[in-house]
Parts: sequence; structure tokens; C-alpha cells
Amino acid sequence: MYDPKKIRNIAIIAHIDHGKTTLLDSLLKQSNIFRDNEKVEERVMDSFDQEKERGITIFAKHTCVFYNDFKINIIDTPGHADFSGEVERVLGMVNSVLLLVDAQEGPMPQTRFVLSKALKMGLRPIVVLNKIDRPHADPDRVLNETFDLFMELGANDEQLDFSYIYASGFNGYAIEKVGDAPKDLTPLFELILKAAPPPPGTLDLPFLMQAATLSYDDYTGRQATGRILEGKIKKGDALVRVDREGNHTNHRITKIEGHLGLKKVELDDAGAGDIVSISGVPEIDIGDTLCAVDNVVQLPPITLAEPTVSVEFMVNTSPFVGRDGKHVTMNKIRDRLMREKRANISLKIEEVPGRDDSIRVCGRGELHLSVLIETMRREGYEMAISKPKVITKVENGVVMEPLERVHIEVPEEYSGTVIEDLSRRKGELRSLITSEHGLTTMSFLMPTRGLMGYRNDFLTRTSGLGVLTSIFESFAAWKGDIIGRLRGVMISGNMGKANGYGLFNLQERGSLFVKPGDEVYEGMIVGEHARDNDLIVNATKAKQLTNIRAAGSDENIILTPPRKFTLEQAIDYIADDELVEVTPNFVRLRKLYLTENERKRKG
Repeated sequence: MYDPKKIRNIAIIAHIDHGKTTLLDSLLKQSNIFRDNEKVEERVMDSFDQEKERGITIFAKHTCVFYNDFKINIIDTPGHADFSGEVERVLGMVNSVLLLVDAQEGPMPQTRFVLSKALKMGLRPIVVLNKIDRPHADPDRVLNETFDLFMELGANDEQLDFSYIYASGFNGYAIEKVGDAPKDLTPLFELILKAAPPPPGTLDLPFLMQAATLSYDDYTGRQATGRILEGKIKKGDALVRVDREGNHTNHRITKIEGHLGLKKVELDDAGAGDIVSISGVPEIDIGDTLCAVDNVVQLPPITLAEPTVSVEFMVNTSPFVGRDGKHVTMNKIRDRLMREKRANISLKIEEVPGRDDSIRVCGRGELHLSVLIETMRREGYEMAISKPKVITKVENGVVMEPLERVHIEVPEEYSGTVIEDLSRRKGELRSLITSEHGLTTMSFLMPTRGLMGYRNDFLTRTSGLGVLTSIFESFAAWKGDIIGRLRGVMISGNMGKANGYGLFNLQERGSLFVKPGDEVYEGMIVGEHARDNDLIVNATKAKQLTNIRAAGSDENIILTPPRKFTLEQAIDYIADDELVEVTPNFVRLRKLYLTENERKRKG
């Protein structure tokens, strides 16, 4: 059991792609927790399969390293705004944060969000100016911009007097001053020990802890993870769980686990300042208090910002239902979503009044929801997903909708196009700066509705060279109607296999979503129409064959490769009267209403 004065608890926070997980790789390697011959993957903390594939951190992860005779608990947090609920939960477990800022890009939208949360909780961030080895890095400018951001967010005098250091997480070094010879990360370790305060609390007081995150073990059931605020515990101790309603239940600890590097290790005991996972409280929920039997107290519940976007999960009613997935009924889908709700409290899951074939899921954004959908399809679920809708609220009789702060970087020649697009979608231009390298940086304030469906167009409009990030800003009065998708779709009027001849005749009318050999059904969307109306088409039409042949009568069929949607792109693309059909191996788009033939069939 460590003396709390010898413990440091820190979280690494930053905007997406500013190098949190890469820096943590280097910290782990230099703390000698790996064997000399051990193979260590890149971004080793991104253990979830979607994190490796997408190249982003989705869930907050815990690790622990030792430096000299100090124990340093480190939490890696997501950088994407959609997963900010993970950041909000873990900040209560730490006593300081490493705020990483890219030495070229400077503070970005998510930097603002995570920093404001840390400042409100009274934490004193340590600023790490990362990627100083990049060719256009300007750490002095970025340091000034970071200080300005601290001022803008209302930091107190102590927080404004922040410690800072220069680093290259990729190359594994940190330096105190620009121009120092780079060696290793020792200066960063030393700064953490000096600038991060030890956790408050003493070993002599009765045990007290709050569940900040949950995990599940097949043998011991649900585990509560959090920082021990006071006292100490050992395996077999009795404790009391106090839920958010104030109800008390008695339990006995069956297992205590901590972290060492990437591994979970079982502990006999733990004390104030330690971040541990405790088993033995089967009904534990996030925000519940765990305390000693002779000192029952209730800590304030953990509150998170509200979700801003919702989708409806529905039973898949397409003709292909059950071909691909194992779990297709509403009961199975509902049970799976309720399991998710227990561990992921930044999601809100609710019934749809008057409907038993649909359930509404609310989250922080389309990516937040698509990660859940992708996880479920990999587990064998089939479902239909509606178009995302923003969550509104009424204040003093006025309908309020969520606004986002949008940060855009594009080559200068595309800036006019982007300004025109976003203005049409009710975006307000707040700042515009063009660098000497011909890169234009813009900031907009716009409704979340205006961003929906635009990200795909943005990449096309900027030839793939633009960067667009956004974060929730506030609720504001409804901004009026916003134009949606400008083009209609081509809808299959019959069932069968698409063939080259049928598709060749369709491609002059728009872009295709299917290729020869793909199975289609009535009502399935097979392409985008070049005009603004929907079109019923026959993608299965074959050429009429005769026994008469003439030289040159057959055309050479050349098809443009079809446009393939990822899950997020599909959810982004659909209109209000369309659905995304999601199965373990397919993402299809379809119209919500019944086609004429279906109406006749159903009488």
C-alpha cells in the first residue's frame, strides 16, 4: 500500500490527433514495464478493435507506471468530441491533467472543451507542447494562444501560472526550453512529480470511494472503478453501497484490482489515492458511493452534459432479414441496448411512445452512435436505423436547439466554397485567418442540424484536403429551416440480382451504390439521382437475347465503380423518409414508405 504522498494521478487530455496515445506509448516504454524482447504495438493503449481501425481513442483507459519511488496512475482519454462523456467521468479521479497541444495547430475545439472541464473542477493543468519536431511547429505562438485560452475560460491566478514543457511523443523526448538537447522523457516525469499535487485523503479515515467507470468480469461480475478518496480496504472487507436515490445495501469485497502497465493485477489491499477496480457489488452503477459500514455517506452524483442527437433503432423489416444476423427481434435489440446503458452513461436510451418496434438512443453525435451500432453488428445484430435528429428543448416558450463551434482548415482556394456552403446551412463565420503557407483556418457557430449530412459533401468540395472538427457549444433559439440533401435517389422497383446491363443504363442518370451481382429488393436505394426527385428503377434488367447477331451491335459495357458508404456516411446521407439497414456484413439504404407493389401485396 502506497503512501498517498507518493502517488500522482493524472489524465492526458487533448484534441483528436494531438498525440495523447503516442506520448503514452513512449512513457510506458521508458518506464521499463516491458521486457527487452517483448513486442509492443503502436498506440498500445487503443485495445478496442474499432480504435485500431479508426485510429482514434474511444474509451478512457487506465495504466500505472513507477518512476523512482513514485507511483503514477495515468488515464488516456478520447480526443473526439463525441466521446467527451468519457473525459467528464475520469476527471473526478485525477488531481492534475497533462493538456497536450499540437505545436503547429495550436488549441482546437476539443482542447477548449476538455480544458474548461478541468478548470471548473479546480485542476491545475500541465501544458505539453507536443510535436515540436514538425517542420512548421511554432511553440512560442501556440504557448501564447494556450495562455489566451486559459484567460478566455476564466482560469484563476493559480491555474494561469501553469507549468509547461516541450515534447515529441513520437520520438520519445521532452525538453524544458526550446534549443535544449533532446534525450528522453525524464524532464516530463520530473515535471509531473513537481507540478501535479498528491491525492488528498489519509489512510486513517474510514473507507470512501465513488464509482467513476464500470467494467465486467466473467467470473466476478460487474466491477466499479474509481479513486479511493479516504481510508483503506482489503479483500473480504464489508462495505456499504449508496445509490443515487440514497438506498443502502451491504456487500463484501471479493476482489481488488489495480494496473501495472497494460495489465490488471490483483491486489490484497489498497489505500487513499489508489485507482482500483472493486468486485463484489453486483448492482453498482456509475456515481454510486462505496463507504465503510460504520461511516455511511452519500457523495454528489456524477452529472454529464446532455446528449444532442438521437436515432431510432428499429426491427429490420427488409426481405433480407435474418439472412446475415443472429439477433433480429426487438427484444434482443432492447436487451443489448439496456446492457450498454449500464456502463455507458453518456448514452440515453428511451422507449418511443406508442411503438413497440422501435427504441430511441440519444448520444453526443453521429460518431458516438455509430460506434455503438458497429459494435452491435459485429455481435450478430440486425436492425434498421433512422435519420439522426437533434434534441431540442423549450425554454420560456422558445424552442432551443444545439449549436456547434466548427473549426475548419482548407487550402485557400476552397475557402469561398466552404463559407458559401455553411452560410446556406445557417452557419455564422466567427474568424478567418490565412497563413503564409496558403492554409485558411475558419471558425463557425452553427446549428448541429446544419452539419448533419455535410461532412461527406465537405470532403468532395475540398478534394479531400479539408479538415473539419466541431464541438457542442450551447443551446440557442431555433434557427429556422435548413436545406437538406439536394438530390433524389434511385429506388429499386423489383427484387433480384443487379446486372451490368441494367446498371449501365442507370449510371447516366446519377451515381450508383451497387455493383453487378449485388442482391437488391423493392424499396432499396441503389443510387443517387442527378436531379432532385426520386426515381423508381430496374437494376436487374437484363438484355433481351435473340439468335441473331450482327457485327458491332453489342456495346462494350464500362461501369463506374459504385459509391460505398461506411456506417457513419450512410447515417449522414439518408433523408427523413429513409432508413439504414445494418447487418453484420452489409450496410444498405432503403425508403421508409411502402412501394406500390408492397401496398397491393398487403391489401
